[in-house]
Amino acid sequence: MLISFELFRFASNVLFDPLHNICCVYDKEIPKMAEFTSILEFMERLPIQKALTNQHLVFKSHIERFWKNATYDEEHKTINSIVSLNDEDKPIIITEQLVREVIDFPDDEKSPTKFPEKMVKGCMLRMGYRGPLNKANYLKACFSKPSNFLIHSVLHALSHRKGGYDVMRDYQMNMVTALVLNKKYNFSKIVFHYMVENITSKSKTWIYPRFIQMILDHAYPNLERDEKNDLLQLFHMDNETLKVVARYHVTTGNLRL
Repeated sequence: MLISFELFRFASNVLFDPLHNICCVYDKEIPKMAEFTSILEFMERLPIQKALTNQHLVFKSHIERFWKNATYDEEHKTINSIVSLNDEDKPIIITEQLVREVIDFPDDEKSPTKFPEKMVKGCMLRMGYRGPLNKANYLKACFSKPSNFLIHSVLHALSHRKGGYDVMRDYQMNMVTALVLNKKYNFSKIVFHYMVENITSKSKTWIYPRFIQMILDHAYPNLERDEKNDLLQLFHMDNETLKVVARYHVTTGNLRL
């Protein structure tokens, strides 16, 4: 599915990617899901179900206002912005702990964000990787089909980037390693870190719109929600998505879990 980001340039002059921060699904009624049934039981056991599958409704005006006004308080380690409630600006303060609480990440402040290189490479091999092991980033297409489903889900749901879903960066390889080997990992810290980085960069983008909306609704349950005119459309996993995922994989190797 090729999408021009220019179609999603809004008044705030910020690009939005409808494939970013989207959800995976486990619906066996989707025709192409038959090619991934071997990994569905494993996917359903993952401890980050809310982050991966919760199709929370997202609203353009809420996300635009949040990122337009977002600042970072280095001293208190907080992201500060505003929401509009009954035509009044209300404060929203986000911490790493709030991210953890709202998105139900099974981690704590002491959880790691990086594993030994040998462990990560061993996990990639276990997942059927057939590419060069000494590259900084791993190509999604070099994994077996079941592994590709897991990686696709992680990249689209948890990546901080717009686009670029064919390559796993270092922190994403560590995320996948944690999930496959059932290790503690500080997902909350990573999400919060890239939210802060987005604020301090020269060009803000609407990253993590689904997670941001979850947090806004958690803080202010009575926010106005105009589903007819203000809904921000995210392109969650569907049959067409799975056709693409099924095409890009190695033909040997299996995920052994």
